[in-house]
Amino acid sequence: MLSDFLNAYPAYFYLLVGALGLIVGSFLNVVILRLPEMMQREWRSDCRALLELEQDDTKDDAGKLSLSFPGSHCPGCHHAIKPWENIPVISFLFLRGRCSHCAAAISWRYPLIELATAVASITVAFHIGVELALLAYLLLTWSLIALAVIDIDTQLLPDDITLPLLWAGLLFNVFLGPTAPVDAILGAAGGYLLLWSIYWLFKLATGKEGMGYGDFKLLAALGAWLGWQNLPIIILLSSAVGAVLGVLIIVVQGKDRSHPLPFGPYLAAAGWISLLWGGTLSALLLAGTP
Repeated sequence: MLSDFLNAYPAYFYLLVGALGLIVGSFLNVVILRLPEMMQREWRSDCRALLELEQDDTKDDAGKLSLSFPGSHCPGCHHAIKPWENIPVISFLFLRGRCSHCAAAISWRYPLIELATAVASITVAFHIGVELALLAYLLLTWSLIALAVIDIDTQLLPDDITLPLLWAGLLFNVFLGPTAPVDAILGAAGGYLLLWSIYWLFKLATGKEGMGYGDFKLLAALGAWLGWQNLPIIILLSSAVGAVLGVLIIVVQGKDRSHPLPFGPYLAAAGWISLLWGGTLSALLLAGTP
């Protein structure tokens, strides 16, 4: 069996997972770039329909852009990227970070996301091993990477990712996961209500919105995957990292304290850390409690 072979030769197992991570990372670059634009085009189209305005066919509508259409191309000269020019990381190095047609620079972010996805995938594989559950946890990891970068770029956490992720976590724990279904349900409800309550308390006290509803849904999804027991660790880690990085951004970049900062990346990172080391962190936290 394949599982026996991969257990006997772990190097091949990690090589397979790493290669899969690179391929998925290349796809995540498409999701990160196109999904927010697809949402905005759909919103514009819906607003025109609501206001009974004529649709502007001279501009791209939501239906003209998808994750598969148009094909990958250079944003500068619109040169269609050939399959051999789209090999994760390798093509970027071979092309020396430039378009083969117009020599325009290609962002370093693309190979970095591919590498980050591969490294994160291998790390999860190291902790989970050759188990069917690994596929589910890889899906969670890839989703969190996409959500984190999209939130950094646009301060959006798309429902197209957070809501399916929530339901996937609940179903996973019903049929296969280590978290009891009741704990998963309580985690989903508790995660949403926790940030929802903080949001309204902050708004009533200051008149301002401290976070978006996407953050509620993301924490609900993490609660569905990891159970309510991991919510305190996720909140503690995300708040601590968010506070430190927020101060650094204000000091280094000189941004005003009222400038909004995305909270989704901190939630995503804290959730992923809790997935791998949540039990250890909880034990350390309880050990330090008098």
